[in-house]
Amino acid sequence: MSFFAPKPRIPGFHAGDDLGNTPAALRLDGVRTQALETSRGRLVATAIMFLAAFGLITVRMIDVAVLDSNPAKPRALPTARTEGLDMERADITDRNGVILATSLPTVSLYAKGLEILDSGEAAAKLVSVLPDLNKADIQAKLAGGKQFVWLRRNLTPRQQYDVNALGIPGLYFEKGERRVYPHGNLAAHIVGMTDIDNKGIAGIEKRFDQALRGGHEPVKLSIDVRLQTVVRNELMRSVAEFKALGALGTVLDVHTGEIVAMVSLPDYDPNDPPAGQSEALFNRATKGAYEMGSTMKLFNTAMAIESGKFNINSNVDCTKPLVFAGHTIHDDHPMNRWASVSDILVHSSNIGSARMALEAGTEFQRAFMGRIGMLHTPALELPEVGGPLVPNPWREINTVTISFGHGLSVTPLQLVQGASTLVNGGIFHPMTLLAKNDNDPIGGERVIKAKTSDQVRSLMRMVVTEGTGKKADVPGYDVGGKTGTAEKAVNGSYKKKAVLSSFVAAFPMDNPRYVVLASIDEPQGTKETYGFITAGWTAAPTAGRIIAQVAPLMGLMPKAAPMAQGPGKGTVAGNGGNVAAVD
Repeated sequence: MSFFAPKPRIPGFHAGDDLGNTPAALRLDGVRTQALETSRGRLVATAIMFLAAFGLITVRMIDVAVLDSNPAKPRALPTARTEGLDMERADITDRNGVILATSLPTVSLYAKGLEILDSGEAAAKLVSVLPDLNKADIQAKLAGGKQFVWLRRNLTPRQQYDVNALGIPGLYFEKGERRVYPHGNLAAHIVGMTDIDNKGIAGIEKRFDQALRGGHEPVKLSIDVRLQTVVRNELMRSVAEFKALGALGTVLDVHTGEIVAMVSLPDYDPNDPPAGQSEALFNRATKGAYEMGSTMKLFNTAMAIESGKFNINSNVDCTKPLVFAGHTIHDDHPMNRWASVSDILVHSSNIGSARMALEAGTEFQRAFMGRIGMLHTPALELPEVGGPLVPNPWREINTVTISFGHGLSVTPLQLVQGASTLVNGGIFHPMTLLAKNDNDPIGGERVIKAKTSDQVRSLMRMVVTEGTGKKADVPGYDVGGKTGTAEKAVNGSYKKKAVLSSFVAAFPMDNPRYVVLASIDEPQGTKETYGFITAGWTAAPTAGRIIAQVAPLMGLMPKAAPMAQGPGKGTVAGNGGNVAAVD
């Protein structure tokens, strides 16, 4: 029987090793080394497992978010809207797809009053991050104990973060959308705007409110932002130059009835509209009814020719003023002779116009004005459209005054449509603000003889080459038109120095494509106009500048300039020092 216990087995040592002869420190170091090796191996194995797991997750995330390896479900490219957003209200675009109105996601801040612990403290904190809020108002809302109360609409992401960081119980955010108008003032009177609840309250936004709310396809308008920019810039230039109260301008396609530009000044920014009943909210081009002065002589001349009693060479007695029903009709620049129909229009004779209207007859005049749209409210896709002020009863004295632009007030929109009908061959096309497709039927109704239209076009060209419209001429585009300087009625009488100065034009006159109207409200004379405020000096050059820029933009190439004919022959229209008549 042994009195010795068996030797313990130590890892790393083999049977027969003499532990008794091994130093103690060496034996302990061997144990520690072996333990560290074992732990290190386990840690490495664990790390490899975690790395593999995270690697698989990363690969899958990239596959789903970027590559989307499912070939049966290809990813769509981002659209005009931010991808993945489902806005309630559809976009509004111009005829070329340029966005005029769109919606962006936003959040609004509201509170549940019953959950607010300290209304004063909460109001103070909110005002510290939203300084546009009124502390007293916010505190009153929070202390009211209401279950739901709006505090601030349309927060930016930064504002939402700052409010959330306050940690105030009882504050909540509601997702929504905000209407945005990227071009600001440019088409404000056409596009309109929405209220704080995203409901249309003006313009196209109001007229097509339901369609925009439920639709995903944009509403495409007939206007072209390029032309819109040209018209607005030139009108703003004229308002500044003549220190005018305002202005309006329109460009209309005479073959389709599409309005490709329409501006009313002053205007506004629908992103930040003016409060109350600001004048800037009034659309002068569609809502206002004005006596348009001598521009109406275009219709009177066409009416006289259409009656069959006159042609452009017919002569009319303009030797002396016309006395009718106790009123004396005279010309600002009397011709004091028998004058042809062409002379009467080119020199803007009131006497000749009145005699032609009386010869054609009151009934024929009224029927003609009705056919070209002067006696009823235009059917346009805007809620802000006014109607004419028509005399009732329509007596012979009305026939006389209407012949030279007084006694019948029409909207500028009606004037443009009437002019379009005169120059396009005599076809009445209803105007529209919606873009037409190439395969849409043109339609239209003949209301004037084609021969009448031809003669009127030649007369309108003569007004520019020989008469009051010289400053509207644009080389290569054969502009035709008519000036009109109408004294504004103030307290029942006409005020001589307060006029609406207008020029209505068409081009090119051999085959008209567009009608342009430029009107300036109460222009003031300048050194350059020698103090004149008439349309030949104010509105005509404005229209000419518009045409010079619009024509190339719409692909109309100018005709080759005629060869020079020497001094005194073929002078450039618009450089003359005098106008032939007052307007």
